[in-house]
Amino acid sequence: MHQPQPHFRHATTWPVTFYAGDMVLYRDAVRFWAGEPGHTVVCRVVRTEPDGTYELSNVKTLHRIVGARPEYMRLLPPADTMRDIDTAPLNTDGAAAEMTSAATAWLAQQSARPCQPPVKGEQPPQRS
Repeated sequence: MHQPQPHFRHATTWPVTFYAGDMVLYRDAVRFWAGEPGHTVVCRVVRTEPDGTYELSNVKTLHRIVGARPEYMRLLPPADTMRDIDTAPLNTDGAAAEMTSAATAWLAQQSARPCQPPVKGEQPPQRS
């Protein structure tokens, strides 16, 4: 007698747990297979649903995506997001020209902060 073989639907993926605040790349499978544009978007994870799906927020449009299945999501690692800052050749001429404007603004803000007194409310609570 022939036994049906198990179907491994997720053969090329592994179990991943996403957390609120994670940045992910999400692909709308229906739009993808229909050949429609805009099928892949960058989102922020809003929450995990009880059924194992996720609620996402498109970072560009702020449109909510409910019921996103994890097999159509990929984590966007913070290290990749910060690579231009982490690898910027800060000790060479023209280094600022090689960074994005956001990276340059962030560095300028960080270098200016130590010279300014802390703003009340930004200080960590004092230990007793």
